[in-house]
Amino acid sequence: MSVQAARAPSPQPPILLRETVGSIAVLTLNRPAARNSLSQAMIATLHAELNEIRDDKAIRGVVIAANGPAFSAGHDIKEMNARRTDPDRGRAFFAEMMNACSAMMQAIVHLPKPTVAAVQGIATAAGCQMVASCDLAIASQDATFATPGVDIGLFCSTPMVALTRNVPRKQAMEMLLTGEPVTADRAREIGLVNRVVPAGTERDAAIALAEKVALKSAYTVKLGKEAFYRQAEMSLADAYRYAAEVMTENMMARDAEEGIGAFIEKRAPTWRDE
Repeated sequence: MSVQAARAPSPQPPILLRETVGSIAVLTLNRPAARNSLSQAMIATLHAELNEIRDDKAIRGVVIAANGPAFSAGHDIKEMNARRTDPDRGRAFFAEMMNACSAMMQAIVHLPKPTVAAVQGIATAAGCQMVASCDLAIASQDATFATPGVDIGLFCSTPMVALTRNVPRKQAMEMLLTGEPVTADRAREIGLVNRVVPAGTERDAAIALAEKVALKSAYTVKLGKEAFYRQAEMSLADAYRYAAEVMTENMMARDAEEGIGAFIEKRAPTWRDE
């Protein structure tokens, strides 16, 4: 009697795809069956890619997109809840996950290149947090945004950090306390996204926006992005003091000298990113 050989399991597709379009790195969340939830592996993989991109001078901008009907449904609740059987009922794992996710979100903010979210579907909880963490965001007309943790007894405290740095307090509290989704148009009205575009065009629109920024001096963009987030945490007087120091330093840079000279001479500048 012949014994049929066991069929080898098919390889699993990568959970994060990376593509380079000109000088733009496109990172695509690729867990559509899990609604692109941020599993431990997804968080680690995304953070590693951001670290690699950070020092890659050929990359001048990043687009974060997703495959499937959801941009991201937030943390992988099934993965987290499975750790309830740990001796500490999952406390250590939960802390590890929240800190890892927070570090990854901060890596988006601290990346010295512009980051643009391309949101094609729902972005909830930590998925909404990721959109808010990006410098810019393009949303499909079909996209929706929510921080619905309150509905399952888990307040969206870490998504709250990014959300409240993007939208006014009352609108943020309404999202956090009700858990109700907001439409793409409403997200634009309250400042969570920059633009709303026809469904299916959000990825190209996000790349085009990143490419527009990529035409500028990379040194100037890096300096300005860092200053933007730092001054936002300061008092008015400290912010002006710090910004004056940054602008003085910027004026001494080669690209500022070149850019100002080109403006006066009515010609296109030639950047050296220094």
